[in-house]
Amino acid sequence: MDKKNALRAGAVTAGTALMMLLMTSPALALTRDDGDDPGPGLSVGETVGLYVALPLVIFFGIIGLVMVLDKSDRKPKQA
Repeated sequence: MDKKNALRAGAVTAGTALMMLLMTSPALALTRDDGDDPGPGLSVGETVGLYVALPLVIFFGIIGLVMVLDKSDRKPKQA
C-alpha cells in the first residue's frame, strides 16, 4: 500500500510542477506592456541591504525586545 501512495504522491507532484511550468511564461517578460515604467535598478549594496541586512536587523530587534521585556524569573531553583 505504501508503494501505491508514493506513486500517487509522485504523480501529483509531477502534475503540479508541470502545470506551474506551463502557466508561467517568462518569455513574455521581455515584452513591455502599455504603461509599464520600471524604475532604475538596485545596486548590489542596495540589494544586499534590502534583502539581507534589513531583515536581520528587524529579526535581532525583535529578539532584543523579547529579551528586555521578558518578565519571567531567571534565577535557578535551589535544591
